[in-house]
Parts: sequence; C-alpha cells; structure tokens
Amino acid sequence: MRSIEGSFTTADYPTTADVAIEKWRDGQESSARDVVAEEVPIALEYNGISHAVMMASPADLEDFALGFSLSEGILADSGELFECEIVTATDGIQVQMQIAAQRFMALKEKRRNLTGRTGCGLCGAETLAQAIRKPSPVKSSASFSVVTLHAAVESMQKQQQLQQVTGATHAAAWVQKNGEILLVREDVGRHNALDKLIGALSADKQDFSSGAVLITSRASYEMVQKAATMGIGLIAAISAPTALAIRLAQQADVTLLGFMRQHSHVVYANGHRLLMSK
Repeated sequence: MRSIEGSFTTADYPTTADVAIEKWRDGQESSARDVVAEEVPIALEYNGISHAVMMASPADLEDFALGFSLSEGILADSGELFECEIVTATDGIQVQMQIAAQRFMALKEKRRNLTGRTGCGLCGAETLAQAIRKPSPVKSSASFSVVTLHAAVESMQKQQQLQQVTGATHAAAWVQKNGEILLVREDVGRHNALDKLIGALSADKQDFSSGAVLITSRASYEMVQKAATMGIGLIAAISAPTALAIRLAQQADVTLLGFMRQHSHVVYANGHRLLMSK
C-alpha cells in the first residue's frame, strides 16, 4: 500500500513527492518513506487555443514549450515564439504561448484533423502519409570519437539529478564534439526530455549541426524524427531503436546508435560520423 502525503501543488511545482510505502524483501515487510517523481498535466496553448495536454515533469516548462513547438513543426524558428507564460490551473499547468500569426493560421488548419494527442506523434493524422512525417536530410558534418561518446554517457548519468532521487525519469543530453556534456534535461516522458533539451538549446542559439544527443530511453521513431527536424546529425540511445526509427535515420542521414553501454554500442544507421580513434 502507498499513501501520498506530499503530492503536486500548483503553487511551487514540485518535481517529487514524499510517500509512505511498505517494503517487501526476503519475506520480511517493513514501513519506509520513498521519493517519487511527479507527473502533471501540462496544457500547451497557442494564441489562446489549447492544442495538446501532455503528462510531464513540472520543470523547465519554457524549454518544453519551445522545444515541442519546434520539433513538431509548429514553429520554424525560436523567434516566432513571442511570449510564454506559465499559469497554474486547478488540475495542472497551462503554458500560454503567443506565436506568429502565420504559424498560428497554419496550426489552426492542422487542428481540424486533430482529435487527441498523447505524445506519440501520430494522433490526429487523417491519412497514413500524414502519420509519418519525414524531415529533410540533415546537413551536419560534425564527427565524434566513440571514446568521447562513451565517456559522455557516464558523465550524463552523474548529471541526472531527478533520476538519482526517484529512479523514474528519462534524460536527454547535448554533447559537444570534445565529448563535454553542455546540457541535460529530464522528464518522466522520453519525448518531453528531448523537447526540453531542444527548447533550451534553441533559446541559447546553439548550432544543432555541431553536436550530438544522448538519450536514456529506446530510440523510437519520434525521437529520431525530432532530432532530424532540428538538423541533429547523431542520436545515441541507451536502449534499442525500432525498425521505423532506423529507416527514418537512414533516409534523413542521421547517425543512429543503440545499446550505448560501457565500452560497447551498436551502429544502426550512417556510421560515417564516428571516429574510432580518440
């Protein structure tokens, strides 16, 4: 049994909650306390119109809003987002954005077919062709040493503060050519973590073609799609990719790595950006 005593309050957006638990180990039961990750409904609104409600960790929401808008093709540039206000609601958080009129008109046209969204990237599609959005091939010429990439994976794990406390979140990290982790974003949802990273990098005017993304989840189609949309040339996942993700990576010229573990990885697409020497 679990009873939550410190759950989400809209006043300060806590990312964790303290809960009472009963532990069972080797036939013995004991009472204890545990820290768990919060998961909050986040409503994304554009020019006063609600577009999507995502379940996410209530942190870095400005990054999330901008990254989602860019990776989903709602905005073409960060400058098209004029305002972003975080507003508490009774049952969650509203992210109220003001965007360029031309982008809003295009979004309204798209929403005619939108019946719901869960972060899967396919909801609201009317045809099979609409369901699989294919970004243009990326133009990144950056290359990366496999040694520095593996060192970056270890470094990323040390920077996953929410994961260390709760064990329940994913992370996306931005790696520079020298292997340095420039930025890490975390969330209960793998798509959200990547969107938060994209948003933070866009706000900082980073060059997406110059670095690589590490993710702690599987490399699903949507993760590759978001990376390719932003012109990111390499994405490395701790877990496995899907077949659709591999095909998309091949078509978009994205270097896709899976099973990034200590001293090992698997190249699934476009290994030309990898350097075997340090």
